[in-house]
Amino acid sequence: MSDNMEPPALCPSWALAVGYGGVAAAACLSNWGSAWGTWKSGVSLVHTGIRHPASVMKNVIPVVMAGVIGIYGLIVAVILAESIPKPGADTRINSYSIYTAFAHLCAGLCAGISGLAAGGCIGIVGDAGVRAVGYRASAISLFPSSVPEASGYSTIPDDDGGAGAGGGDDVSGSDDQNKLFVGMLIMLIFSEALALYGLIVALIVSQHSYTCGSDEF
Repeated sequence: MSDNMEPPALCPSWALAVGYGGVAAAACLSNWGSAWGTWKSGVSLVHTGIRHPASVMKNVIPVVMAGVIGIYGLIVAVILAESIPKPGADTRINSYSIYTAFAHLCAGLCAGISGLAAGGCIGIVGDAGVRAVGYRASAISLFPSSVPEASGYSTIPDDDGGAGAGGGDDVSGSDDQNKLFVGMLIMLIFSEALALYGLIVALIVSQHSYTCGSDEF
């Protein structure tokens, strides 16, 4: 190799665009997932509140959990934005390397896509779960029987074991509602964990950086 060979261009001007793309991906995709989850679970919450208003405050949990996903994306976006340096004021030389830029892009995509998937999962699970709890509280069934009752809905029996099983559980009471709610809550927790996994990985990847001029070629 000759002594006058130039080092590779590790800090092109377009590296900044890649880094800020990671910032935008973290914020926009996470907010997309948050809005998706809030929309799906919020519509079912309002729908259920028409027939059973007392269950609205308890079933608002999916909406809250969907909103938290947007905070994950905000945290990653702020960290990435603060890690992108400006070019030198006098020399106008960019010290932001493509290695750091792609690390920030991967961190933003990791947090954003994980938040989008988690938001959709929370929305779908919350939609079905909130409606199920509301239907059980209203003592109606989604499957009408051959005998028309309550405008097309059949009533839920008061006993799991039939009419002669005295002292059984109250199927249409609060005990059965709590079972449905706990099951929905567990699914929501594991759905929220998807966004948390993406946040953890994004924070780790965002710490990988290389500054041009830090090493000699």
